[in-house]
Amino acid sequence: MASLIGFPNPVNEKAARVVAGGVLVLVIATILLGALAGPAWLWLTAVLAAGFVARVLTGPKLSPLGQLATRVVAPRLGAPKLVPGPPKRFAQGMGATMTIAAVVLLALGITPAVFAILGLMVVAAGLESLFAVCLGCIVFGWLMRVGVIPQEICAECADISLRTAPVA
Repeated sequence: MASLIGFPNPVNEKAARVVAGGVLVLVIATILLGALAGPAWLWLTAVLAAGFVARVLTGPKLSPLGQLATRVVAPRLGAPKLVPGPPKRFAQGMGATMTIAAVVLLALGITPAVFAILGLMVVAAGLESLFAVCLGCIVFGWLMRVGVIPQEICAECADISLRTAPVA
């Protein structure tokens, strides 16, 4: 069980962007189906939430989207671009929190709020997948700077010199 639970560190940013692209496609499909075919389709949000929870707990191990990204798509995009894992896990946690909230709101029948949360997910997943701008990573960094997240959680995040290659 110990080898199943855990998040990779470092993370291939290319794989993370592919996962975000998959999330973006699923969120847009959920919004369109929910708006055009009826709110019953909004229950696809539960699939999104399950994927986020799986990635928070195990990285890509139990996530079909994570497996596709890390094993199939990212290797075809060239050499990996390694980035710290803790901010990416935090970002997945933010996605899990938002989609779980959307599922609860859907169960309560508050569909406009579900659409609003899904709209925010389009922005976050779109920024990550298309422009490599990870909102969760930005929030993680801000929380480290104000002391909410201890710097020991991500030494590379706390010390920019650890992210740069030594000059030869």
